[in-house]
Amino acid sequence: MNIPNLQIALDNNNLEDALLCLQEIAEYVDIIEAGTILCLNEGMKAVKYIKTLYPDKILLADTKCADAGKTVANNCKLAGADWMTVICSATLPTMKAAFDIMSDLQVELYGDWTFEHAKSWYDLGIRQVVYHQSRDSLLSGGSWGEKDLNKIEKLIDMGFKVSVTGGLDYDKIDLFRNLDVYTFIVGRGLREADNPAEEAAKWKKRLEEIWG
Repeated sequence: MNIPNLQIALDNNNLEDALLCLQEIAEYVDIIEAGTILCLNEGMKAVKYIKTLYPDKILLADTKCADAGKTVANNCKLAGADWMTVICSATLPTMKAAFDIMSDLQVELYGDWTFEHAKSWYDLGIRQVVYHQSRDSLLSGGSWGEKDLNKIEKLIDMGFKVSVTGGLDYDKIDLFRNLDVYTFIVGRGLREADNPAEEAAKWKKRLEEIWG
């Protein structure tokens, strides 16, 4: 198994706060995510600024695109994004339209998706999915468990690169030690840490200890 990537989810309300966060932790992360909230509030300007400042980092535009796949993908690509997301409830034509432009397309898994759906995405050529414990689910009492790990393992066995996200902190990493996780996506656990750089460094060291 490879050492998983570490991704920072910049779900800041404004670009200034996002850039302040990146100044502290950019050297420790492999992937920078212009989060959905940031994209909604600041538009593709946020993607452009981040890519200009950090051209060597993979930059994801977390659009959770549900429609107009070609237009959204074009906008992301022109702004400098390397990857983008579509929501799992998007139609196959929407996903294909986005995938034709942004070949590193991620499907975000929410709600009642099935493995039959996943096979149809794979048949389109899509190779990345994001297994997501939503903020709202966690706030209502949800947590990571064996059911989640089994689903992630099946997606990996199908051939997907699986990123995981949702309420992840340093203490939860060991839950995934037997899985070939592609990326750990961390938002508030890094952004709101007392020392974000120190926390990100701890994450990187622990990923290397487990998967190295």
